[in-house]
Amino acid sequence: MSTISDEDTMAEQRPFEPGRFWDEMFDRPDYRYGESANPFVIEAVEARLEPGAAVLCVGDGEGRNGVGLARAGYRVTSLEPSAVGLAKTRQLAAKYQVEVETIQGVMPSDVLGEREFDAVVLAYVHVPPAMRPELHRACVQHLAPGGRIVLEGFTPRQRELGRTSGGPGDVAMLFEPETLREDFEGLEVELLQEEQVELAAGDGHRGVAEVVRLIARRV
Repeated sequence: MSTISDEDTMAEQRPFEPGRFWDEMFDRPDYRYGESANPFVIEAVEARLEPGAAVLCVGDGEGRNGVGLARAGYRVTSLEPSAVGLAKTRQLAAKYQVEVETIQGVMPSDVLGEREFDAVVLAYVHVPPAMRPELHRACVQHLAPGGRIVLEGFTPRQRELGRTSGGPGDVAMLFEPETLREDFEGLEVELLQEEQVELAAGDGHRGVAEVVRLIARRV
């Protein structure tokens, strides 16, 4: 769930350097967002893919979603710019005795060649608006036919309602449902809806949150 976040105002005081930023955020003995996977991610993947399917987790942070999916029987690749986050992903995978392939990078197209996946997961991957469409297009390029994008992130209502459960301070980095529809144009939208949820992900995302959820299939 790697993001540039108002939880840490340093992000507004330096150029976009996700690896360096998240190295500092993850350099702690515990897991910033906890060890348990995002429930929506697990439910969405398990409802649509058989165990053994290949899943790419983009911006996987300290690996809670990647490891959670590996524990559910999926072949997982964790893509993350933070070397510290990737090391903690491997540590978490070892704790639960599962395998997760870890790759350092931001843009899938820069490091994955022509590899395809049955699902690409983006859990709270908020990036600068100029980069967002490129990142989302790159994720689609790595979907196998019939593969799904599974996305959850904060909406502008997170700021408008003064929620303190996390997310970028820059409203432009948050997701309007129609923006996601445009970014993933050409995919068959199976789910696109806003929800109010209670987050309990470590001390990084905790409390009432305004989110949008997307599941879209490559036809």
